[in-house]
Amino acid sequence: MKTLVCTTPGQFAYEQAEAPSLTPGNTILKIRQIGICGTDLHAFEGTQPFFNYPRILGHELAAEVIAVDGASDFLPGEAVTIIPYINCTHCIACRSGKPNCCVSLQVAGVHMDGGMVEYLSVPSRLLVHGEGLGFDELALVEPLAIGAHGVRRAAVQAGEFVLVVGAGPIGLGVMEFARIAGATVIALDINEARLTFCREKLNVPFTINAASDDVHEALRTITNGDMPTALIDATGSLRAINTAFSYLAHGGRYVLVGLQKGDISVSHPEFHKREATLMSSRNATRADFELVISSMKSGAINPTTYITHRVNFDQVRDEFANWLDPKKGVIKAMVMMA
Repeated sequence: MKTLVCTTPGQFAYEQAEAPSLTPGNTILKIRQIGICGTDLHAFEGTQPFFNYPRILGHELAAEVIAVDGASDFLPGEAVTIIPYINCTHCIACRSGKPNCCVSLQVAGVHMDGGMVEYLSVPSRLLVHGEGLGFDELALVEPLAIGAHGVRRAAVQAGEFVLVVGAGPIGLGVMEFARIAGATVIALDINEARLTFCREKLNVPFTINAASDDVHEALRTITNGDMPTALIDATGSLRAINTAFSYLAHGGRYVLVGLQKGDISVSHPEFHKREATLMSSRNATRADFELVISSMKSGAINPTTYITHRVNFDQVRDEFANWLDPKKGVIKAMVMMA
């Protein structure tokens, strides 16, 4: 089968590999579509933490079941997505119902080879029924589930102001599920085109451009002086993360969905006087995947709105670098398998 390998930062190579065989407890999938996420882009740049080369990227997957062992309710020919976080099932996190942050977690396309292949073997326990959704939608379940998980970590409540820092694909998912939870969403970014997307496509009521607006003043005006009670970072930018501490209301919650390599720096007195809560949000759980799928089926979310670029698998090597250019206006690039 044909594979696409990120051999070193900035370099891809198409290679041939043996197609996987069915083994106990696993399923063979024919990959149909692959969503490109920030992790893939950062890996290509050489800025992704916990990453080694060479690596086959890809973990936002829509696939067709070819052969299955250990999951009798899945049938050959069925459209599925997968939970791409391979957990050990027995560590303290797994035993506590948090397989998404397993002590020895292996994420497909990050710690182990992922889905930029024609066929992939995955643990059957990580399959997720497609519920009649199309491949476009199924390839978008995983990134939206990350947003849903971040909102759940923040315990977002109806009626509160939620500031989402970063209007990339993960941030857009956070906004969607904060809206579904009944919150009033404020989007903050430095890219005006993405803020326009938030207003026009997601109906986000308030947007702030950090490059041109007085962020503190704008937040005070929007929240009647209270400041946001929930703040969720989806930038992975150290500067943005550190700056945003000052945007938080007293008694507020700050959730880090974005990831970067450096150390966080915060004024302890400013954080302390707020009696603020700081949390990380890693990956997602099956419950988050199921919430995304039900939200798609009910029409609460129209995920195909996010797809701005499409390429065939044999074009990825030549096109991938372009998706790093903000001028290209990429929200979500989708790779189509033959």
